[in-house]
Amino acid sequence: MLEHDALNATREAYDAAAPTYARLFRDTLRDSPLDRAILGVFAEVVRASGNSQVGDLGCGPGHITAHLDELGLAAFGVDASPSMIELARQAHPDLRFDVGSMAALDIADGALGGVLSRWSVIHTPPRELPVILAEFHRVLAPGGHLLIGFSASDGPSQPTQVFDHTVAPAYRWWPDHLAAMLRESGLGEVARMVREPQPTDRRQFQEVHLLARKAWAGAA
Repeated sequence: MLEHDALNATREAYDAAAPTYARLFRDTLRDSPLDRAILGVFAEVVRASGNSQVGDLGCGPGHITAHLDELGLAAFGVDASPSMIELARQAHPDLRFDVGSMAALDIADGALGGVLSRWSVIHTPPRELPVILAEFHRVLAPGGHLLIGFSASDGPSQPTQVFDHTVAPAYRWWPDHLAAMLRESGLGEVARMVREPQPTDRRQFQEVHLLARKAWAGAA
């Protein structure tokens, strides 16, 4: 189980920040062609697997879930914050959004062709991350894909680093370290995208997306 104090504090912080967060981030994809590109690749490989069911885990106000729906995926969102889910349902009434925890998903084993975790693990204490990665693996069908986004730490000597997130304490990860954790969870890296910080960025961190796949049944 995840540390309840950390989870509850994060939930309460996002509940309080939900309206502001939704307003600030609802149009972010419009100005980020690289993010649109990696989400497009994710949608293509998920559709090719024959299972278009995708969970946007840590969906916030639902704008990325809606984008995945536009890309032809049967996408739904899950978030720990009831306020975020309420905003998502208001903004996208035709889509499904549920309150839930990434550490104990109410999703059947092997049900999903894809899992999107876009900056949703950053508030997880490092020693608890394997619990969430194991849940991602559990709910993915064989051959299903995970796309996970996060901020990079400063180097391999610092595999995780705490940073001062606006809403709640958060962590950065060295990409090779997180890729190794994915492998240990049964999710092999397929590709990665690294975006260098721009002069106008508030935080001068690399932004990383790792695309990983669950092995087909019987595969080595």
